[in-house]
Amino acid sequence: MKKDLILDVEQTPKKLTHQLLFAVQHILAMFVACITVPMLTGLPIDATIVAAGIGTLFYIITTKKKSPVFLSSSFAYIAPMVSALALGDQVQKNFLAVIIGMAIVGLVYVIVALIIAKFGTKWLNKLLPPIVIGPVIMVIGLSLAVSAVNNLQNTAVSADNYNIYFIISGLVATFATAISAVYGKKMIKLIPFVIGMLSGYAMAAIFTAFGHAFDYEAMQVINFQPIIDNFSAVTFDSFLKMPDFMFAQDFSAFDISQLPEIILLFAPVSLVTVCEHIGDHKNLSNIIGRDLLEEPGLTRTLIGDGVATAISGSICGAANTTYGENVAVIGVSKIASVSVIILAAVMTILLGFFRPVMCVVETIPACVTGGVSLILYGFIASSGLKMLIAEKVNFNSTKNIFVAAVILVAGIGGLTLSLTFGKGGITITSTAVAMFLGIILNTILKEKDTKEEDLNLAE
Repeated sequence: MKKDLILDVEQTPKKLTHQLLFAVQHILAMFVACITVPMLTGLPIDATIVAAGIGTLFYIITTKKKSPVFLSSSFAYIAPMVSALALGDQVQKNFLAVIIGMAIVGLVYVIVALIIAKFGTKWLNKLLPPIVIGPVIMVIGLSLAVSAVNNLQNTAVSADNYNIYFIISGLVATFATAISAVYGKKMIKLIPFVIGMLSGYAMAAIFTAFGHAFDYEAMQVINFQPIIDNFSAVTFDSFLKMPDFMFAQDFSAFDISQLPEIILLFAPVSLVTVCEHIGDHKNLSNIIGRDLLEEPGLTRTLIGDGVATAISGSICGAANTTYGENVAVIGVSKIASVSVIILAAVMTILLGFFRPVMCVVETIPACVTGGVSLILYGFIASSGLKMLIAEKVNFNSTKNIFVAAVILVAGIGGLTLSLTFGKGGITITSTAVAMFLGIILNTILKEKDTKEEDLNLAE
């Protein structure tokens, strides 16, 4: 047991009340980020919450209850998810394309896990070194910047919807999140996104109250209709309701010819999140004083994460990933108990069936989510920069500058490759193109091992 841990991985809190409090803390830490993904992509929120709990339980079982990790919806796949939903029929969302995409992600994880079990990790580090992965992570975050700003301004649907009251509400969420994270004490510091969402929602509620009082539509930021509809005729479903699981959706928009494009949407990003997975487990290993890459082993953690993503895809459409927020909870609370994680996962599953909470979530205006996303998406981009700094990537190297430059400009600029064959075709996303270009450029450019030369241009 690491000296500064209060509870080690195998230990359980003596009092049930303590275990419940510790579990709730993990739920609060992951909740806002978890629901933000379906809110931004139009996927079912209640099913996403259930999938987070189920995915976490699968991971815990796969890793033999030796890794205190909580899995929830991944932001890295938002762009591929939105693109997959829009494939084919422009009226009906292509739900099956997303399910297949998540199955592909799970398959990639399993393949990488099996290769690592056989050959180790050197090949992966060589294919995707920090100079490639860092800028790609930055691209993933920055490519979503327009979505965050459009939600903040209320212009996601139309530029004519620009509204200053929405912007103010969203910015309150932004500043409240940042201030809580930097200056918050104890629990406040652990749940800055919860504080941010609540603050932005409160501001929006004040505007909405004045808007209704003075019959001024522009100030009516929040639409309370989901709550009104839920309790207009009180039934059993008003309190407990089956979530809108993905496997029960309409799959008529899917066409088998879309499969190559789906593969190219999801497979490249999965290689990036594999690297994030390794980094998260290295970080958690340092916190709990155990090498999780050795025991239970990277093969088990990857299979647990990847298959959980495939399961989550069939439940809600979102990918699962290790949550830094929950790792932070362990780091600050010094509670590494897997039994606490298991209880949190079970409580999360039950929460998805509780309709009143889901109705309140549905009333959260997009501008508040957009305000929090300014930080969330920027955090993803900053994580890429953090990786470059932590790995001490040398930017005095012309090669490294060129590799990073091509990835950033191609990715943020939206460079895509459309390939047409017969009546069909595929489009490679800008993130995938950026990563491929980075890998190729990093491979063909070799650092010259030369001594410093005295170039006297005057001669």
